[in-house]
Amino acid sequence: MKQILVFIALFISVFCVSSQSDDEPVVFTTEVEKLSDSEYNLILKADIHEGWHVYSQYTAEGGSLPSEFTYKRAGEDYELLGKTTESETIVEYSDIFEVDETFFKDRAVFTQRIKLLDPNVRQIDVNLFYQVCKEVCIPVEVDFSFVLDGGSAVKADQQVDERSAAMAASLQLGLKNKHLLQGDGETSAEASGLWMVFALGFLGGLIALLTPCVFPMIPLTVSFFTKHSQHKAKGIANALLYGFFIVLIYFLLSLPFHLFDSVDSQILNTISTNVWLNVVFFVVFVFFAFSFFGYYELTLPSSWANRMDAASAKIGGGIGIFFMAVTLAIVSFSCTGPILGGLLGSTVLEEGDVATKLSVGMTGFGLALALPFALFALFPAWLNSLPKSGGWMNTVKVVLGFLELALALKFLSNADMVGNWGILKREVFLGVWIVLFVLLTLYLFGIFRFPHEGPKEKIALPRRLTGVLSAAFSVYLILGLANISNLKLLSGFPPPAFYSLFETESDCPLGLDCYKDFDEGVAHAKEVNKPILLDFTGWACVNCRKMEENVWSEADIYSILKDDYVLISLYIDDRKELPEAEQFDFKFESGRVKRIETVGEKWGTFQTVNFNAASQPYYVLLSPDLEILNTAVQYTDSDTYRLWLEQGLERFEATKALTAK
Repeated sequence: MKQILVFIALFISVFCVSSQSDDEPVVFTTEVEKLSDSEYNLILKADIHEGWHVYSQYTAEGGSLPSEFTYKRAGEDYELLGKTTESETIVEYSDIFEVDETFFKDRAVFTQRIKLLDPNVRQIDVNLFYQVCKEVCIPVEVDFSFVLDGGSAVKADQQVDERSAAMAASLQLGLKNKHLLQGDGETSAEASGLWMVFALGFLGGLIALLTPCVFPMIPLTVSFFTKHSQHKAKGIANALLYGFFIVLIYFLLSLPFHLFDSVDSQILNTISTNVWLNVVFFVVFVFFAFSFFGYYELTLPSSWANRMDAASAKIGGGIGIFFMAVTLAIVSFSCTGPILGGLLGSTVLEEGDVATKLSVGMTGFGLALALPFALFALFPAWLNSLPKSGGWMNTVKVVLGFLELALALKFLSNADMVGNWGILKREVFLGVWIVLFVLLTLYLFGIFRFPHEGPKEKIALPRRLTGVLSAAFSVYLILGLANISNLKLLSGFPPPAFYSLFETESDCPLGLDCYKDFDEGVAHAKEVNKPILLDFTGWACVNCRKMEENVWSEADIYSILKDDYVLISLYIDDRKELPEAEQFDFKFESGRVKRIETVGEKWGTFQTVNFNAASQPYYVLLSPDLEILNTAVQYTDSDTYRLWLEQGLERFEATKALTAK
């Protein structure tokens, strides 16, 4: 959490760093110094680009991350003589972490003395984890091999055995017409998805405006700009600049997430479907919810706000206004933090370019938060029409608390399905949601109250209307639990229908016949001479459930899937461990070696190497002899999907006719 909070005080620098070139900020060279027949010095030198710095192994706890060396097979092939020594370091006090930090600038040299236990050893493999910083910090992990013959060390070139190489080769398909996979760019559904994320962020910002941390600041801040400027135009310009900085701050908060995308094509998918990370999200959202219920308050250190406020008063001008905007972000954190957490959580549940969607959503949030300051500066008379602060703002927080609990359950559901625990089945999930929204309804109608709330007041009309909506939603959930309604409005949130307490005819979507092993599905397709719908999906994939429940369920599409295609559904986030005989090492073209231990890792690698894709849902049409029949598609609308399926069938029939001749 500390690492994330650091970005709040360093927004401008983050923006500058994000736009720099892709050059490596640290360049390593290595040497091996022979001391005797059995003793050597392993020397690692780091040239650090101007403005960057790398932290020492011995920097103080509670600050930035130290460098860490892992000497592979130490104690077996060789022993370490003493600790890894370092060249001269710099010690400076960190205002952010309030500790003395030790780091290198320009150059660093690490030296480790070793003694061989096995005289036949000619190479020492070493792993280095370090943090390189230029206001924003980037964690890096790199492997080296020190060659004990006077040569230079090189990055470790990992090898795989013959069995792993053979199993890896079996994952790569001899696809025909592979050029057809490439579509025409961004689909309308993808574009509309970004607008939807923006709208959700904007809505979150509007809700944040109604909280007691933000609402009272609107007239105070606008009055400050209009009264403390010599000219009215100047006051309006300053207020508009203040609003712009609010938008900029929330946009910049999303930039660090783009770093993940540059590390590994599957890393965000791996993060979003990690069992224990989903459990952590569940706990965090429950914690957020009870803060909204008023049992405690989340605040950032008051010293942060004081420093930002002092900076704004001292500096003045545009930069001073920027620090005022930072102050707003800090002091309003107890209300905006949980809402931003909900935005982050809902974005992580989405598929595709998560970092871009988060940036779009955060921009929408900042825009909604900034609009009142700009509008009321332009039209100060409107301030008279603002409602007074009061108990209604506490009602807003409580409603948000119940919504946080409902969202928290989705993360626990993800962990349950990905981990194959079988605890939170569809009926249990819906039952808990029903209880939550019934309790919310009772609260809105004043039937129960939280212990710390003030005197009971007359229930206002907006609160009653919200209570009616909550009651209606509770009834909707009850009808869905009883299978009277299909809950299409919630597609992707409850577990799929086949993940049930009761035995179902099929463990495939909508009761369709499907194969969960590629080779078995292809064998069946050859037997019945039908084309294949290859469905890369996931247990925790919201858009996959939306496609299945809203698109596949259309009568004409369902009949095509049932009668004309062989469905192969491969779950990328399935954490079920492969039998030991089926586990292997896969070596990518870059030289990176990945251990394939679970079903999901196997099919995720299969998708990457054959289709150069890592998102879900991802659909491919194939003939039984692995000819591509149409472009690959992802989340889309019913009409587009239906046409796509029909075009695939037409191409398959045309290919069959040519073969028959």
